[in-house]
Amino acid sequence: MTNRPEGDAGAARNERREAARQRAQRARTQQKRRQRGTRLGLQIGLGVVLLAAVAVVTLVLVDSVKPAGPGPSTMSQGGITIGQDLRPVDATAAPSPSATGASDPVRITMYVDYLCDTCAQFEKANGDYIASLAESGAATVDIHPVAVLTNRSQGTKYSLRAANAAACVADRSPDQFYAVNQALFARQPDQGTSGLTDAQLERIVTGVDGVQDTAAIRDCIRDQTYAKWVDERTADVTGGDIPGSSLSEFPGPPLVLVNGKQYELTAPITNDDFRTFVVSAAGSTEATPSPTATPTPSASASAG
Repeated sequence: MTNRPEGDAGAARNERREAARQRAQRARTQQKRRQRGTRLGLQIGLGVVLLAAVAVVTLVLVDSVKPAGPGPSTMSQGGITIGQDLRPVDATAAPSPSATGASDPVRITMYVDYLCDTCAQFEKANGDYIASLAESGAATVDIHPVAVLTNRSQGTKYSLRAANAAACVADRSPDQFYAVNQALFARQPDQGTSGLTDAQLERIVTGVDGVQDTAAIRDCIRDQTYAKWVDERTADVTGGDIPGSSLSEFPGPPLVLVNGKQYELTAPITNDDFRTFVVSAAGSTEATPSPTATPTPSASASAG
């Protein structure tokens, strides 16, 4: 066997070592580039996520501190006042003489939640009687929708959405408010269920005879135009700001007052008992509504 000169063998080894060193250096350079690219990608991705998170938090904070818009012009104190012929009247104006010739009609004030079953029971027993008093001019009726039971509908906030729907009617078709109020109670869902959808609320409200501006009311219900206002008014009422009352604490819905005097609900709720209370609270005058007066069927009967 022929031996290679010692010098040639050493040069070959040196060349191989240099080639290996260069390959290793290229590999390290490529690895560093990949690592830098990965880090840059992670940094960019993290920055995007952080910016998105900041944007979401900002929107939530802005939305949460945004003041509620104004309520319907017919509900300046949180409730709508229904007078003769079941039409809204200015709650701040001096009372008009009733049809019987009295100077001051009886003032009935009600704070109601459309998911409150006791409210529905009171409405069923006394709604038509109250309507007859207002329709004749013997009484005015202040109706304040509140949303105390918003958390009783599996997260759908039915109580709030129903009160918003009522406010939409007060704004766009106030002459039909009393009938819509009765229709909402007639179709009241059970507490603990998801309640009615917005589409179902729209059908109930716009299905009441005489309701005007139905397209705007549908949009108002879908957009929950007055939801923040209802929420704010509910917070005020439960905090003790109860227009039409000298009460400092809200006892819960339904709160019914006659000339400022609180009606204590009976069990069962009866029309005879409430009629007697109306006469007592109004005082024994010639204009006092008769407890035996026959109520006129309300306009909401056709709404089912």
